[in-house]
Amino acid sequence: MGQTCGEAMKSVAFFTNKGGVGKTTLLCNLAAFLALEHGKKILVVDADPQTNATQYMFPDPVVEEIYNNKASYTINSVALPLSKGKGYSTNHIFLRSPHFGVDVLLGDPRFALVEDVLASDWSASNVRGLRTTFMFRQFLQSCSAYDYVFFDMGPSLGSINRAVLIGCDHFLIPISIDIFSIRATENISSWLGEWKKKLVRDLEYISDSEDLEVDDTSWKLQLLGYVSQQYTAKKDASGQRRAVKAYEKIMHQIPASISQGIVQEHQKEPAGLEYELGTIPNLHSLIPMSQTQKKPLFALKSADGIVGSHFTRVGRAHENYAAIAKRFEENLEAFR
Repeated sequence: MGQTCGEAMKSVAFFTNKGGVGKTTLLCNLAAFLALEHGKKILVVDADPQTNATQYMFPDPVVEEIYNNKASYTINSVALPLSKGKGYSTNHIFLRSPHFGVDVLLGDPRFALVEDVLASDWSASNVRGLRTTFMFRQFLQSCSAYDYVFFDMGPSLGSINRAVLIGCDHFLIPISIDIFSIRATENISSWLGEWKKKLVRDLEYISDSEDLEVDDTSWKLQLLGYVSQQYTAKKDASGQRRAVKAYEKIMHQIPASISQGIVQEHQKEPAGLEYELGTIPNLHSLIPMSQTQKKPLFALKSADGIVGSHFTRVGRAHENYAAIAKRFEENLEAFR
């Protein structure tokens, strides 16, 4: 597994300014599909202090052991030396998820305390401020062995998420089919514009960029696409499954919202890019079963409690993630 010649690692943040949209479920299952079905080498960075990705991908005893052992290497271990003025951390340690087939930089509730440090340093507009701002850009320089690095994030527009987004090549928006998710894209667009302006302005005042220890300080972030989720689907007259009318009406608003709110404002758009990576209808009881078994949705079997109509839903989940993974890689290729 790994990169083919000439293909550099790509980092992707899974982000939207709205909670409860199924972001962590989408990230973990897409990462697993690309790893298990496409043979990609993937690192998942759990940058959400709620640590949902870590808890999803590891058995409960492992998670308990991690958090009972204060010496465990987590995302907080990456941030702590920098927050104390000791420079960037090195010799990162990742843990392999047994069923998802990916490496993980474990999440940590203590990481929430880094929010204040990052916010203060961002306001300082000096070398130290930029060094902490580029924390994840510098971290990603040590991840060249991976094909993709995925960042799980909380729904805020705070300083942690700002540092993640400034560090990454791309971001992917999980959208639940409701009017609030559409409004969230407008917030994202406004804040991206402000962050980019300030970053460019602050960099102009740095006399020696080598002090930052970052190879590339340019703004790289580009939207890779979005995935519509959590809607009710039924078969139409032709036998095709599609969103019921109440959801379908909102779904039709999403492309224009993405185009007007983000694409026209921030993208260096490759010709013919299709931003809708795919859709995932409500999978109902499969979600808690997947979380309990610590396995991807599409890999659940009878031994995991799958019976009757559940097998059909597992098959659909596989189809959904296969389509999303295909479009995901096609869009990445368009940006190369």
